[in-house]
Amino acid sequence: MAFIRDPLWNNIRVDGPYLRLADTPVVQRLRYVRQLGLAHLVYPGATHSRFEHALGAYHLANRTLARLDDAGMLDRIAPDEPAVVTAAALLHDVGHYPFSHALEEIGVMHHEAVAEPMITGGEVAAILRAEIAPDAPERIYALMRGESASPLQGLISGSLDLDKTDYLKRDALMCGVPYGEIDVDRLLHALVIVDDPRLGRAAVGVLEKALSALESLLFAKYQMYRNVYWHHAVRSPTAMYKRLVDDALRAGTLEASELIAHTDEGLLHALRARTPSALIEAILSRRLYKRAMECPAAELDDLDLEWIAEDHERSRRAEDAIAATLGFAPGEVLIDYPQKEQMLGLDIPVLTRDGRVERLTSEGMAGAINLPMLADQLYRSARWLRVFTVRRVSIPKDDVLQMLGA
Repeated sequence: MAFIRDPLWNNIRVDGPYLRLADTPVVQRLRYVRQLGLAHLVYPGATHSRFEHALGAYHLANRTLARLDDAGMLDRIAPDEPAVVTAAALLHDVGHYPFSHALEEIGVMHHEAVAEPMITGGEVAAILRAEIAPDAPERIYALMRGESASPLQGLISGSLDLDKTDYLKRDALMCGVPYGEIDVDRLLHALVIVDDPRLGRAAVGVLEKALSALESLLFAKYQMYRNVYWHHAVRSPTAMYKRLVDDALRAGTLEASELIAHTDEGLLHALRARTPSALIEAILSRRLYKRAMECPAAELDDLDLEWIAEDHERSRRAEDAIAATLGFAPGEVLIDYPQKEQMLGLDIPVLTRDGRVERLTSEGMAGAINLPMLADQLYRSARWLRVFTVRRVSIPKDDVLQMLGA
């Protein structure tokens, strides 16, 4: 048994198979993968790792399952299911690339797909099969993908999964910002197992009387996207890093298959040795590309620009075309329009005060916040189209939109 001191949750107890899982190379690599990618170039304290976050999600799973058990809500659940869910919370991020999500935006395999052989084979799978259940690896992977029929699926992947609860609180703490305030105790105590009429089986739901705690999570998520995750000085080095790795992949000095073996610093040093460039030196010395144009999504109504985030080849061609027009070299102009997230997406059963089960979705629910209107307004203010350039210049918005064919 071990007690690990954590700046967010204080003491985290890790024992049994979970301690052995935490000590595997697959999990230990997460110590050297930053949770927020390159955000530490803006918020110096944001050097916390995916390992810390994995421990936090594991801790919240233990707390939540203990409370559900005390309330008698696990009586109709398979005896080994809580252990499977707890392991899933610990392992849910093992497939992340260096600097977390950024590389998925250039078309490499999604981190959940990368994680499959790590969980269903090797040392991790051997521990899971021997100490939790013979089919535990497959069940854990289904939970991670949101494809499990387990009543506890919502704790690992869903509107109120424990992943969000930990990372929003942890990211705010480590960045030193007041935006991630969530009423965690209220939220965890509001989770219940209900008969979901849409699914036709038991599922994780929330008590109606605790919807205000749910709202605190949604607003924290918005605030963190607006002020941290999509901050212009976070998106600039992210765009630079994506271009750097993409250039190396195209040049053949880096193989996509080797990305997952690297840590953050390991990948940067490998790139510096194999593909020396002004771009890698700019990242390492924090000479960030400057904003030449930026425009909130609220001003881009009716324009088809989703391809910037979804079609990497087209986006790269557009960058180089703009660079040529402005007299820059290829790679000295970068376009950034963050991939559209389900920032306020909800789909969860609610146990009402009179004992009925209703569903809170993006269409809203009587007596709850008006999610459709709120999500649209918050999205339009948090998400920005930006053009970054190696040297400070100014490009009129209309000129950029014309060059993008909008």
